[in-house]
Amino acid sequence: MVALPGGRREREDVQELAIIEAPSVLGLRPSGVQEMPAALLDAGLLLHPGAVPAGRVEPPAYDPRRDPGTGVLNAAGIVRYSVRLADAVGDVLDAGRFPVVLGGDCSILLGGLLALRRRGRHGLLFLDGHTDFYQPSAEPVGEAASMELALATGRGPRLLTDLEGRGPLLRDEDVVAFGFRDAAESAAAGMQPLPPQLHAIDLDGLRAVGAAAAARQAVDRLTTGTTAGYWVHLDVDVLDDAVMPAVDYRMPGGLSWSELETVLRTALGHARAVGLDVTIFNPRLDPEGRIAARLTECLHRGLSARTPRS
Repeated sequence: MVALPGGRREREDVQELAIIEAPSVLGLRPSGVQEMPAALLDAGLLLHPGAVPAGRVEPPAYDPRRDPGTGVLNAAGIVRYSVRLADAVGDVLDAGRFPVVLGGDCSILLGGLLALRRRGRHGLLFLDGHTDFYQPSAEPVGEAASMELALATGRGPRLLTDLEGRGPLLRDEDVVAFGFRDAAESAAAGMQPLPPQLHAIDLDGLRAVGAAAAARQAVDRLTTGTTAGYWVHLDVDVLDDAVMPAVDYRMPGGLSWSELETVLRTALGHARAVGLDVTIFNPRLDPEGRIAARLTECLHRGLSARTPRS
């Protein structure tokens, strides 16, 4: 046992958390989300027991022009960045640590999933206020941050769906989309529908059974089968707009802090959880740092459920 501030004690055999900074906005725009890693580190994320810094992966230069071949902003840059981020995540996994990747926009998910795909078949718990299943023709400006779940399951330009010739990164049946509330908006915009094998628990479905039961359902789904484990993707706009206004695309409703903490503890506390990324928080919309502090507290509480190593 080791002593912690405030008199708390922590087991020494808890798996180390390796925090990777991934400040890419290649899938969005330079709006401020690239400043999230610094904001959360300043708020004390590295004070979590067993947390260690694991480097920073800088993105290529941002190009505001939509790629004519794919219809996606920064398509080639996202490919290059995903490979480099996958290398960094892979180093953490090979060291027996638990990667926590701080974005950046949602396109960073591809890097974490590529690292896992190099190592076999894995699943994904997709915590997001949006389903991010757009095809380029329906995405108004070509932002990959509205497409990453589609790209990860093999839908979209081959340049982005077949990274290193390993695509798709995920099978539909190995994904749970959780907590989203954009069905009417995305349908009106012409987004392709979620495939029937991809398990979906929207905000209404979550509320019907409660956050704890819904999270257990999701984890049961992800751990029944032959996958080697699952990644957790957290876009902070899954939170209620009333408590998380520091995002670029706001929508009414969403999870409470306590609901998100319950979901994270359930998901991250399972032995088959293999990594986490956090995206979309924009510190420029939180000038006093209060939301950053609350988000960091939420992450501390979720990550505290990490299963000790046997």
